[in-house]
Amino acid sequence: MELGTSAIWTMLGAILVLFMQCGFIMLEAGSTQMKNAGHIAGKTVFSVGIVSLVFWAVGYAFIFGTHGGPIIGWGDFFAFDMKDVPDGSVVAPTVMFMFQLAFAAISMSVAWGGFAERAKLSVYLIFAVIFSAIIYPVIAHWIWGGGWLAEHGKQDYAGSTVVHLTGAMAALAATILLKPRLGKYHPSGKPNEIPGHNQVFTTLGVMLLWIGWFGFNAGSTITAGDGSFFGFIAVNTQLGAAAGAAAALLISWVLMGKADIPTMLNGALAGLVAITASCAFVESWAAIVIGLVAGLLVYGSMRMFDKLGIDDPIYALSVHGMAGVWGTLSNGLFATPELVDQVGVGKPGLFYGGGLEQLGVQAMGVAVCAAFAFTASYVVLAIMKSVMGLRVTEEEELVGLDMSEHGSYGYPEQMKGVTTHR
Repeated sequence: MELGTSAIWTMLGAILVLFMQCGFIMLEAGSTQMKNAGHIAGKTVFSVGIVSLVFWAVGYAFIFGTHGGPIIGWGDFFAFDMKDVPDGSVVAPTVMFMFQLAFAAISMSVAWGGFAERAKLSVYLIFAVIFSAIIYPVIAHWIWGGGWLAEHGKQDYAGSTVVHLTGAMAALAATILLKPRLGKYHPSGKPNEIPGHNQVFTTLGVMLLWIGWFGFNAGSTITAGDGSFFGFIAVNTQLGAAAGAAAALLISWVLMGKADIPTMLNGALAGLVAITASCAFVESWAAIVIGLVAGLLVYGSMRMFDKLGIDDPIYALSVHGMAGVWGTLSNGLFATPELVDQVGVGKPGLFYGGGLEQLGVQAMGVAVCAAFAFTASYVVLAIMKSVMGLRVTEEEELVGLDMSEHGSYGYPEQMKGVTTHR
């Protein structure tokens, strides 16, 4: 009975996390130009398909393979026997596979933010295969699959590092190699705003992601239990997101003179990303602090990257990268002894008598994972750039990827008679 209840709970979590792809479609499409909306929606579904096939074939095995070592999992490739339920299992392997697959697909969607509005569809195909086969599984194995960071007690309950920072570092490599979109920067170097075409879509996308995040965080308990622990994690998730949204809106209001809605939306997501690592390790007051800092951090980092010449259309580097780093480090400050004992990973944080040890482990994990994800992604994309090119032509970018890559617009009626000029 307990095995069945936990399977239902975990499968619900997997469905919620997979549902987050709807949020990514609306967030990315709404935040970018109308002429690329159909392409963004279609490539998201295409990417989920590619990731699913590759993760089934090799990705899951590289994380959780039964013959793995400290660096990578091994064994159980392709047709591994998911029907049998080994003694002592919390959930059936089929259910765990679906749950982990949904996480891998989210990390891939985070990475795509750095490719938006200028990358070839063929680049999405090839990089999705490599990312979901090697880059993501290596980091997931290090932390969740019994790898060397797990042995050091690295705390990342639901993936601030594994999912979000990994995807953000791939996005950073892409933005550097693809270079900014046409018209993003004035010849003087000053950034120009390229507004998204539908702020309501963007807002709805954020709310869909917010709802799905309960599968991310609360679903990561795997066991349903009496509901008290996953309920506590859900409360922390809600408070972190709420604090991030409030902090981002208020700082934009104070510093810009207007309450900027896109900044608020990114603040909510930053709060969610930050609390993802610590949701099971910290008290609720700390969840609010973590979300508040994330909301302030995302405001500053969005503007910093713009000024550095890094064109990140949906602010993946700020929302998933900077907030992912902060969220992971926050465990080393706020993790309580009681919750650490309950989860069974690592040690208490600095503010609870744990000294600098856990903070050091968290910082080491952030540095190593970020370096690996960025370097691996950069090398792969640089090779692809030299062999096949990464970016569509100027003409194709001007007409929009809907037409140049797919032959039809996502908004055919609205795009009638539209001409594109530089």
